[in-house]
Amino acid sequence: MKRSLPDGHAHDHRHVRGGFRSALREVFAPHSHDSSDSIDDALESSAAGIRAVKVSLLALGATFLAQMVIVAFSGSVALLADTIHNLSDALTAIPLWIAFAVGRRAATRRYTYGFGRAEDLAGLFVIAMIALSATIAGVESVRRLVNPVEIQHVGWVAAAGVVGFVGNELVAVYRIRVGRRIGSGALVADGLHARTDGFTSLAVVFGAAGVALGYPLADPIVGIIITIAILAVLRSATREVFRRIMDGVDPQLVDTAEAVLAAEPGVRSVRRLRMRWIGHRLHAEAELDIDSDTTLTEAHRIAHDAERALSAAMPKVATALIHAYPAEHRSPTA
Repeated sequence: MKRSLPDGHAHDHRHVRGGFRSALREVFAPHSHDSSDSIDDALESSAAGIRAVKVSLLALGATFLAQMVIVAFSGSVALLADTIHNLSDALTAIPLWIAFAVGRRAATRRYTYGFGRAEDLAGLFVIAMIALSATIAGVESVRRLVNPVEIQHVGWVAAAGVVGFVGNELVAVYRIRVGRRIGSGALVADGLHARTDGFTSLAVVFGAAGVALGYPLADPIVGIIITIAILAVLRSATREVFRRIMDGVDPQLVDTAEAVLAAEPGVRSVRRLRMRWIGHRLHAEAELDIDSDTTLTEAHRIAHDAERALSAAMPKVATALIHAYPAEHRSPTA
């Protein structure tokens, strides 16, 4: 039987009248509907997450090597410090790699829901690193504004900034895209983390350009502007991770699930529906109203069919616990 779902379920994102403001918002706070249905299998989505982390590390490693070559030509100690900083930030992907690997472990008698929450813990670590990046960038910018430091080898410094920005932004786009596909808030946050590193490198480019044009204070001023941009990214990443920790889901997912359950034969209404993410998998609990004269066997069949329909319509749903009640009966939790 064909079921019609809410219009938003197709994820038809036609941002017609956004213009520059909409594009800018997408950079600092990428639009989210929690997940798409591109990758359905739990093991396959975990493998995709691990693959994204591996590719990211390779890409950022290549960026680091390219910057080190420029450091060797320029002899800039400041640039060397920034390059090492970018490498250390790239290595923050390792906890996320571990989280994806741990999340694939089967549930135990102690951890009956499995280990998917490891992703959320890794997301908290990513948020801490973004906050640290913002703090370092802000303090360093103010320090250079009060006590200006002459920038040497402006051309090489700008070249290193371009390399750092391109490498980090490519990794950011890739991580965010895969994170959306598999429904991983932590991987999206890590993509935003890479974007903050790209902003830092971009500040190097603009600052070097300003110095070359005869404005030595351009470097710290741009640094302060970039710090503000990093704080905007931090807000988006924090919201992404903490919503998962607080069992928050996109209301559109709830609307879709309610529509699927209500469309099932024998279901009079959806009394209660609760959904939450554990890692990159959804778990649902629902209470359905059915006719009071329905037999126990028939009620069980209705609940079972509703569960199958929900899993088919929303492949990210790992488990669905469905209760069927006579319409006149109120459950103890209602």
